[in-house]
Amino acid sequence: MNASELLANTLSPDTSTRQRATEQLENASRENYPEYMLMLSAELANENSETHIRNAAGLALKNALSAREAARQNEYANRWLGLDNDRKSKIKQSSLTTLGSPSAKAGGFAAQVVAAIASVELPHDQWPELIELLLGFVNTSTDANLRIATLQTIGYICESIKPEILSLRSNEILTAVIHGARKDEPSIDVQLAAVHALFNSLEFVRENFEREGERNYIMQVVCEATQNNSAAVQVGAFECLVKIMALYYDKMSFYMEQALFGLTVMGMKHSDERVALQAVEFWTTVCEEEIELAHEAREAADYGEPPEIESKFFAKVALPEVVPVLLTLLTRQEEDADEDEWNISMSAGTCLNFMAQAVADPIVNAVIPFIEAHIKAQDWHEREAAVMTFGSILDGPDPGVLTPLVNQALPLLIGMMSDTNIHVKDTVAWTLGRICDLLIVTIKPDVHLLPLVTGLVTGLQDKPRIVANCCWALMNLADQLEYLEDEAEPSQTNHLSPYYEGVINALLRVTETASNEANFRTSAYEAITSYVTHATNDVIPVVQNTLFTILMRMEQLLGMQNQIVGIDDRNNWNELQSNLCSVLISIIRRLADGILPLADRIMTVVLQLIQAAGKTSTVLEDAFLVVGSLASALESNFSAYIQAFLPFLYPALKAHEDTQLCMVAVGIIGDVSRALGSQSAQYAGAFMTVLLENLQSEVLNRNVKISILSCFGDIALAIGTAFEPYLEATMGVLRQAGAVQPNPLDFDLVDYVAQLREGILEAYTGIVTGFKNTGQVGLLLPHSSTILDLIQRCLADDERSESTVRLCFGLIGDLADCFHTGQLKQLLLSEWVAAELRNKRGMSPETKKTMRWAREMVKRATA
Repeated sequence: MNASELLANTLSPDTSTRQRATEQLENASRENYPEYMLMLSAELANENSETHIRNAAGLALKNALSAREAARQNEYANRWLGLDNDRKSKIKQSSLTTLGSPSAKAGGFAAQVVAAIASVELPHDQWPELIELLLGFVNTSTDANLRIATLQTIGYICESIKPEILSLRSNEILTAVIHGARKDEPSIDVQLAAVHALFNSLEFVRENFEREGERNYIMQVVCEATQNNSAAVQVGAFECLVKIMALYYDKMSFYMEQALFGLTVMGMKHSDERVALQAVEFWTTVCEEEIELAHEAREAADYGEPPEIESKFFAKVALPEVVPVLLTLLTRQEEDADEDEWNISMSAGTCLNFMAQAVADPIVNAVIPFIEAHIKAQDWHEREAAVMTFGSILDGPDPGVLTPLVNQALPLLIGMMSDTNIHVKDTVAWTLGRICDLLIVTIKPDVHLLPLVTGLVTGLQDKPRIVANCCWALMNLADQLEYLEDEAEPSQTNHLSPYYEGVINALLRVTETASNEANFRTSAYEAITSYVTHATNDVIPVVQNTLFTILMRMEQLLGMQNQIVGIDDRNNWNELQSNLCSVLISIIRRLADGILPLADRIMTVVLQLIQAAGKTSTVLEDAFLVVGSLASALESNFSAYIQAFLPFLYPALKAHEDTQLCMVAVGIIGDVSRALGSQSAQYAGAFMTVLLENLQSEVLNRNVKISILSCFGDIALAIGTAFEPYLEATMGVLRQAGAVQPNPLDFDLVDYVAQLREGILEAYTGIVTGFKNTGQVGLLLPHSSTILDLIQRCLADDERSESTVRLCFGLIGDLADCFHTGQLKQLLLSEWVAAELRNKRGMSPETKKTMRWAREMVKRATA
């Protein structure tokens, strides 16, 4: 079979033909990579070949050069770099030639191929002439197709490689791109390609944005492009403005005053929705930036420092012009709009939401007249827009400003749950959910609670999307209601108690359905979980009845195993079991040791579920979490189940490629150790062996390894001096891990090392506490210096977290308490220890309490 037939078959509607062709291509790639790449590049460049075959060749070629996963990308890069120069040159030349193909699609795929090769070679100082060639195509060619494909190539390259690799050519690249985007360019298609290339290169040209003259020219060209005759070019130009605002907010004051206010407000009113969407997105981005800057300003003020970038308050200044347009756009809903399809009314609602957070109180007066004028309108579009407006401004303004408005609106909103229009009811349910979540203090239990709960429970019988929002509102009500409780013993009863049985039964009825449209069944289970979690003592019988229902459903599902046919049935089964596990975990935590009478039945169901789940890790994770919560609730009584569970635990611990499952399994060891206490010593040897083996794995995710270090502390704390056989090996591992130093420029590594150190501190805390006040405490003495060195490094880190600081103080106190007769006197008298224990920088009362205790322990140990 020749290349054309093979590529054509990869696009065949027949599944077996398509799979067979794909396998043949993959085999060719593995068995003879050089010839495979030459074959694809020749087919892409073949002007006599059909377009769809050339496209398939281009896609396969690009996919052989680039991958999303870093490990695979390195593998592909090394494979290409190992290719002989003659073949590489042929492939590169044919790809460059194809940029000028009369077929625009073939040129587009060639652009992706050239960029993929460039992203591999340029960082290794290979293909140095490429940029010169591309700039020549853009600047001197009269072939529009060649210029378009070349601009696409430049954009892809700028997007995929680090700016410093081409820093010496950034001016030329920017000049070529801007030249193609300017209004004098005769070809609209070239302008469009140039605007898209500019979008991809905006981070790449950061240095150019620092220079006022160059920045002015870029902004001029982009602003002019927003007025282009082509709507597609206008969309691309507004996309550039959105990204420019996100990247260069602090440079935008002049341009906002001169042009951007007017251009974007006009753009929001554009008849082409694609243009209007991007113009609205511009203001959403402005608001997001200013919300973040306000947060950073508050953080800086806490440290008595000025913020790095000051807000220009663009949103507040633009409020009178932008809000009326947003309110008009809110009324442009479509009767049969697809919920998954982003449209202008959704975009306007989102923007209004962010606007409220950015400008706070002034938004209220800006929208109230609109709400009052439309909330009772005949036209459902206007009613829904009014409710959406009200719901969108609930986060941002001072609750004191909103409270009288919510009090006034609540009866009306609850009444609108019976509106004749589904869109209105849906938005009303969402708004009630927002009130329950953000402004629970506005709800007067004696006045509002009965009609509110009644309205939401009635809504549970409506359309799926309304049911989902009613579930969310009911969940928020349960989660937030504690803020309304003022009784001396809030655990005995609360304002929701009279409604508990009715609400949970109504939610359980919702979950009896076979479908999960709009995720409403999952939402109902999440709401049940919240009601169980917050159940007061007077409604415990309702929780117990819910437990029976959940166990019965899990048993029924296990009995249906043989009836599952097809992937949809399996996915539905998995999802239901996960939901049931989540509720079960909440019930176990709420009933605590009261779960004991049903523990046998729970463990039987869960062990059957683990066996039935096979390799479906999400169900396994949930089942394991049930076991962990049961161990915590039963404590020493869990010993009856440990032997039956261990055969399932060890395979999960060895599933190194399944990060989440392995993480949960490590957590279970901690749960079991804490539950069984000294009884867990008989299992500690096996636990420690598998955990130490896991630390040696090259496949296991590094975050799981942090959990393992922390788990050492759980085991040591549980078994005390019985940890002695594992002490030296564990301390060696912790010392080695504690020596890791991050590259300050690698932010991911900095975060990882911070978490790693916290895991090590937790391990040390468990070990030290386990040996404290025992005859073997002297075994810790040789390791005390290493522990204190790590504590010093952690406390010297300006980015240290509150939990890390508390762990450090606790460990200092524990070590001082262990050796209060003076063995650590010299180390504890170090200047840094005294300085940290005198520290009065902002910290929580709990951390201050730990610090004061550590200070007392050190004083006693150094007296």
